[in-house]
Amino acid sequence: MIFWSMLAVFAVFALLGMPLAYALGLAGFCGVLVGGFPPLQLAGKMIYALDSFPLMAIPLFMLAGQLMLRGGIMDRLIDLANAVVGRVPGGLGHVTVASAMGLSSVSGSSVADATALGGTLGPSLTRSYSAPFGAALVASASNLGPILPPSIGMIVYAIAAGKVSIGGLFLSGVLPGILLGLGSMALCSFIARRRGYPATGESFSLRRVLRELHRSMLVFLMPIIVIGGIIAGVFTSTEGAAIAVAYAMLIGFFITKKLKLSDLPTALLNAAIVTAIVGALIAFSAQVTYLMTAEMIGVAIGDWLSGITQSPLVFTFMVMLLLVVVGMFMEANAAYLMLVPIIAPIAASYGIDPIYFGFLFVMNITIGGITPPVGVLLIVTSGIWRVKAVEIIREIWPFILLQYGLLFLIMLFPSIVLFLPRLAGF
Repeated sequence: MIFWSMLAVFAVFALLGMPLAYALGLAGFCGVLVGGFPPLQLAGKMIYALDSFPLMAIPLFMLAGQLMLRGGIMDRLIDLANAVVGRVPGGLGHVTVASAMGLSSVSGSSVADATALGGTLGPSLTRSYSAPFGAALVASASNLGPILPPSIGMIVYAIAAGKVSIGGLFLSGVLPGILLGLGSMALCSFIARRRGYPATGESFSLRRVLRELHRSMLVFLMPIIVIGGIIAGVFTSTEGAAIAVAYAMLIGFFITKKLKLSDLPTALLNAAIVTAIVGALIAFSAQVTYLMTAEMIGVAIGDWLSGITQSPLVFTFMVMLLLVVVGMFMEANAAYLMLVPIIAPIAASYGIDPIYFGFLFVMNITIGGITPPVGVLLIVTSGIWRVKAVEIIREIWPFILLQYGLLFLIMLFPSIVLFLPRLAGF
């Protein structure tokens, strides 16, 4: 009774357009009234959920990304990408994807990547291709943000799941992220040849590549130091995020010299906004999760699924189909915080590796960011390019199919995800 009343309240207010955090809060309050729980007990659950040291990594990584973007990182990444892959069919598309891969190793957020790439490469993509295709390409490439480390989505998943290594999840995204980047470049070349898009950029020059690589070396040292330190156990993910902030300030103030003191308030504000949104979702989802646990919802779902199949692969496939639908309508962080506490323990009961399952969960929900009707990246790029979302949707379908195809491939071959975490001892 509690579950169905919460579900009904959440669905009604979410469909009315209320922010998901508040819809979750009202659903939880409804569950309190129906179940007769003391409100003060649930308030304590909300505070306890937010009192988390690993959770501090989210605003710090967001702040580091903001500082690096304002410190001129995009210019160096684009120059390097142009030197390596600029003069090929669909070369500007390759530059976009390669820049997204470099940017993802700093920001960890698809929305931040889309905003940076759209603002920097948007005019060139529109001139060389078209506004809808450029927007679709940026939206698709920005999905590398939550896949390549450091991923904010993986941090949220690990916090929601409880017993999953953040360092292991970070490593799990490296090979899939590279495969997705290469696949996106190949698709760009295919579309460019078919449509007769002009070649862009300068001819390949090893001297130029080495020069741009030298200029970008300090930028790429940040993820190597931070992620390497987390994986090696030198410091925690939160401490690594703090080091990333300090490193970003050093790069911006003293190397590129493009970061200014006047940029700090905006960077802090943007990081605070994201943190507040995630924090509200975590607090309200904690009370909903507690009520579901009291109702034994997870056990009931587990018993129902075990009655259908005993196969881990079939279970994984069923969950992935569910997440395809969830990703179409729900914001990523809300999906993590509502579903992971329920589904992750069931996956563990099937003997599924938690890092493997966690990566599949994160990637599936991430793809929802470019899937209509409520793909957040479609909304972001539509606003940047001033084109209708329906025009972007017409162009983005090949990239959606590519990403779901890679997800299915990973389901069949878990070693793509698990090779590096196993190598590192996770």
